[in-house]
Amino acid sequence: MFDSVDRLLLGLVTGVAFGFLLQKGRVAKHEVIVGQLLLRDWTVAKIMLTAIVVGAIGVYAMFGAGWVSLHIKPVVVGGILAGGAIFGVGMALMGYCPGTCVAAAGEGRRDAMVGIAGLLFGSTLYVAFYPAWQTVRNALGDWGKLTLPEWTGISAWVWIAALVIGAVAAFVALERYEAKRRQTA
Repeated sequence: MFDSVDRLLLGLVTGVAFGFLLQKGRVAKHEVIVGQLLLRDWTVAKIMLTAIVVGAIGVYAMFGAGWVSLHIKPVVVGGILAGGAIFGVGMALMGYCPGTCVAAAGEGRRDAMVGIAGLLFGSTLYVAFYPAWQTVRNALGDWGKLTLPEWTGISAWVWIAALVIGAVAAFVALERYEAKRRQTA
């Protein structure tokens, strides 16, 4: 049922490191997240884009070395749409995503602790209504366990290279935008 102790420790270490970096990057601060939503502070976008790029490289490198296995979830369109809507509403109401909510609660922020209570309540509702939810979730289709490399026939490393190029372009554009905004302020 569980992975080996080595893999569990690797998950723990990377999770603690990620939480530490979230806190040090200030993305556990409500005002920074609201600044991102108002398109005034791009800290969150930069950190998350960096995490996505580093994560993609790390996961596929560890997978290639045989250190990890991939557990691809099916592309269930109804679940993706509903989950995205619930995530968006929660983010708009709380000003935190689940990860930053936990990091902010770790800093002692009471509003984040209320958010965690909401996460637990929502999770309980999900479990309670899981059987009924399945018919709704599956109504829009299940595309199976699909990845972009499998779907397109293009190597994962080509996709990752494109992601890196896109991230660098986004960083350059954001830096120019922020520099121009500072000059006009």
